[in-house]
Amino acid sequence: MLTSVPSSQPCDNRLLALLSAQYYHALAPHLGLVTLDIKETIAERGQPIHYIYFPCTTVLSVLALTLNGQAVEVGTIGNEGFSGIDVLVGSDLATETTICQIRGKALRMPMADFKRAIDGNTPLRQVTLRYLQAYLSLVSQSVVCNRLHHVEPRFARWVLMTHDRVLGDDFYLTQEFLADMLGVHRPTVSLVAGAFQQAGMIRYNRGHMTILQREALEDLCCECYDIVNKQFERILGKVEKGQG
Repeated sequence: MLTSVPSSQPCDNRLLALLSAQYYHALAPHLGLVTLDIKETIAERGQPIHYIYFPCTTVLSVLALTLNGQAVEVGTIGNEGFSGIDVLVGSDLATETTICQIRGKALRMPMADFKRAIDGNTPLRQVTLRYLQAYLSLVSQSVVCNRLHHVEPRFARWVLMTHDRVLGDDFYLTQEFLADMLGVHRPTVSLVAGAFQQAGMIRYNRGHMTILQREALEDLCCECYDIVNKQFERILGKVEKGQG
């Protein structure tokens, strides 16, 4: 369901929040508030991009697919960014497939309106280019992480990244989805999640995850989490969890 966005409301997307109130007021008529459901596809590899999404409480997953249908997550997008960087660099087609990872709300803009809003050295083009730089850092670090690190610290990193992007300490995510995101088999996720739960770091039951000991997760995760966070803070500024 699409609802209009009051031009005076606080913006839950960190990237749009970097814009001046006056400029955001001008963009508001082109933004609609939508709710995305888990596994909903918002862009498909090689297909036209119809909308640009600025996540508020939803989290998106960017997937690289093989010919036999296997998927590996190459990037994630939360309230720090936007989907559709392909349009920013001049393409109307999606390079990879993007789906909803965590159910939640996003601000949606038609591609034609987005293209007009980034035509020239506009404020929206400036902030989205800054995000592009940070996103490329996330993607490259993910390659290192998936290749060199064990599944336990990668699991901790993934959980922390998701926790940073949602409201509160609870979110819904199935073991099947976690396995796809981490590039492992489902039984591996079951074993790791069980060990984390036994250690008191999380509570996980039928897809519902609750963060119990965030500091313990931070101690266990690999350095990739901190490296990416520092890059985003340098490029976009530091925002504490809970500030949107």
